[in-house]
Amino acid sequence: MKNRPSTVLLIDDHPLITNSYTSAFRHLEKQNEALSFHIDIAHSCDLAYEKILDFHSNNRNLDIVFLDISLPPSKDGAILSGEDLGLKMNKMMPDTKIIVSTTFNDNYRIHSLFKNLDPDGFLVKNDITPKNLVEAIDTVLTDPPYYSKTIIKLLRNEVTSDFILDAIDRRLLYELSTGTMMKDLPEILSLSLPALEKRKRRMKQVFDAESPYDKELLLKAREKGFI
Repeated sequence: MKNRPSTVLLIDDHPLITNSYTSAFRHLEKQNEALSFHIDIAHSCDLAYEKILDFHSNNRNLDIVFLDISLPPSKDGAILSGEDLGLKMNKMMPDTKIIVSTTFNDNYRIHSLFKNLDPDGFLVKNDITPKNLVEAIDTVLTDPPYYSKTIIKLLRNEVTSDFILDAIDRRLLYELSTGTMMKDLPEILSLSLPALEKRKRRMKQVFDAESPYDKELLLKAREKGFI
């Protein structure tokens, strides 16, 4: 006899990726008659957040989420990436199991995501095969966590800095990347200009951006997946 269907939300802006995730869940259903999944799909930050709010406001369980980190920002700019969605889910639905999937393989970026989101599963997309995708879902459902081979390798490398970019740092980078002037940021970020300048200096140190101008900082932040 089947148990209650597990609710699933697949968040990725590429339909081919969400199709492959769906196939993995359907394969698990065929392997185990006790399993069934109700799958929702969102291809944008806006739609994903709308679905998350619907689950939360109606007190519906959301059992497992595949979360792409590299989502384009929401239309209003309030949600910058999948990381922001993950932070909101952790706050609203702490029992939801999150599997992060990303193309990033930068050591600092991966450690930052672990620190901020503490996901139940973590996959680098280049590692994904149909077999280990099924294995990842099964492991997260029964005995998390599950980490793909690149993630395991990166976790063995220590990060030299204890500094982790938070939501304000990422918003600061985003605003600078869109051309917002530093003098206008205190009103947007509700911090003083000296406090924001300090954060920017600290990020330049972390990213080894030696130029007095912001272009190098933004370039390196983009390379590491923070923008």
